[in-house]
Amino acid sequence: MVKDDAQAKPEVKAEKAYPKVDSKTDPRGSPRSGLRGGPRGGPRGGPRGGPRGGPRGGLRGGPNKGPRRGPRTERREEPEFDPASWKPKTALGKLVKEEKITDIEQILDNGLKILEPEIVEMLMPNLESDLLLIGQSKGKFGGGKRRVFRQTQKKTKEGNKPKFAAFAVIGNKDGIVGLGYGKSKETVPAREKALRNAKLNIFKIRRGSGSWEAETHEPISIPFMVEGKAGSVKLKLIPASKGTGLIAEPEIAKILSLAGIKDIWTQTKGQTKTKTNFIMACEKALKQLIKTKLSEEKKAKLHIVEGKA
Repeated sequence: MVKDDAQAKPEVKAEKAYPKVDSKTDPRGSPRSGLRGGPRGGPRGGPRGGPRGGPRGGLRGGPNKGPRRGPRTERREEPEFDPASWKPKTALGKLVKEEKITDIEQILDNGLKILEPEIVEMLMPNLESDLLLIGQSKGKFGGGKRRVFRQTQKKTKEGNKPKFAAFAVIGNKDGIVGLGYGKSKETVPAREKALRNAKLNIFKIRRGSGSWEAETHEPISIPFMVEGKAGSVKLKLIPASKGTGLIAEPEIAKILSLAGIKDIWTQTKGQTKTKTNFIMACEKALKQLIKTKLSEEKKAKLHIVEGKA
């Protein structure tokens, strides 16, 4: 009778015969006992890896990347005006250079046109200047930081052509102020144009204590209420008593401060976010102070001062 395959005995594989190794003469040691990780592997973390942060990373600003930048330098100051090197080109400039005109109010009272900014620099060396924040840098959801340059672009076949605009204000904080607008393809020329135009458009204002609450005769405010309009923006300047301060938008407050006004109320209407129209409305309002005709009695009652105190 033949037995089934299931009942057949399984075949037994012969074990591999390992070569006999003498542990005394062979450095590998016994195949089963012996020490693991002999000279083949070596100790972990040896010279293969090396310490992290070695010469591979190195210090920043090495020979490949060049030296690191140092601290930012201060803003470059404009060169001081030198009267000796000035060569006037207009008749008014020659009179100022010859010292036949020594006061800026002589020019403003006679309605003479200033065509050279050196005239103002020579007659008013103590002028202070500032740039108004009329632009805005790029930011998420229109929330960029305010800046002094307003950027616009023109679409052409060659690409975008950007331009930068700036608004400057100058004054002596004693009744004389000037505003100027400049535009150029770069930021620095735009700023220089704005400062130049501000010197050419200089004018004086009237100051006084026009508030019924005021008990002082100092020219700290304006003598009466005035209003200026540019575009949709309307700005009303209202006299205030001593200690009120400049209750106005920050950029308008800069103009009023350089004009020599310390206390004032303001009221606005329209799109005041359009800073250029807002500033022009303030300029027109200040010029109304001189254009308004007043009697000598009113001037004495309101303690009005024209120009310098």
